[in-house]
Amino acid sequence: MRGRLSPVRKLLPLIGIATWFATCYASWSGLPLQGQTSEPTFSPAQAQALVQRALATESQAAQDLSHVGHPMRYQLHKTSPNLTSAKEIVETRDGDVARLLSINDQPLSPESEQQEQARLQALIDNPSLQQHRKQSEDSDTARAMKVLRVLPSAFIYEFTGMGAAPGGTVEKFSFKPNPQFSPPDLETGVLTAMVGEIWIDPVQERVVRLAGSLQQDKDFGWGLLGELDKGGWVEIDQADVGGHQWRIVHLKLIMNGRVLFKAKKSNSIQEYTQFVPLPPDLTYRQAIEILRSLPASPAEASR
Repeated sequence: MRGRLSPVRKLLPLIGIATWFATCYASWSGLPLQGQTSEPTFSPAQAQALVQRALATESQAAQDLSHVGHPMRYQLHKTSPNLTSAKEIVETRDGDVARLLSINDQPLSPESEQQEQARLQALIDNPSLQQHRKQSEDSDTARAMKVLRVLPSAFIYEFTGMGAAPGGTVEKFSFKPNPQFSPPDLETGVLTAMVGEIWIDPVQERVVRLAGSLQQDKDFGWGLLGELDKGGWVEIDQADVGGHQWRIVHLKLIMNGRVLFKAKKSNSIQEYTQFVPLPPDLTYRQAIEILRSLPASPAEASR
């Protein structure tokens, strides 16, 4: 569906990362890491504690539903081997609403634009459609929260050095599976095969980047439910986009596997830009009117 948002981006700031972990058996994972040369300056206990505090901050931000009180409008540009698309997305208390702006860097044809306007009108005319979308978002969030809560205990974190990010200096940590971690369900079971790195903003104690790779094939339900193939990768970046509001700004995902005996592949890059704050009491119908008032061309919309 053209107006359907990526499950990762629909969620709260770093919930997107947890959602990726939570849905790995139906989505994908992986990332070869760059070596670090800095000498560690954190003890193992200090490294674990800082990462745990940052993850606790992300968990609290998600529980506070911060984007409901501070909604944003932004553009999502998604690139895959066969398709490039641009959407304008508005966050509201009733769930997110999107408008397709272009395909393969070309404005929509008159016919496609008419179909997009009809889809938006259907959302206005039938509130149950938006309610269903909101319920799906809430379900994704609840499932992601379950995984986010176990991340501190699922991995062993080790300080690997300082680094620079667009927002300033970050502290980098590698992570690997904690052999003492016992996953409580299928969704968290994928964590036992993950290694990666996590970047922390030491001032705000927020996660700036998380990158992880699947180091071995991982099956679910003895292989009956599906399998994730070794290899592939994910990169997820988030940033303060204004007013101490954090959002995912970059997602790169390359994954392969199968679900219920059907081969699945993902290969995409998603960039989130042009964040604009909106009134906190915005309804989804008002969001649709905002979207309808925008020019169809992404180039024109950014002027």
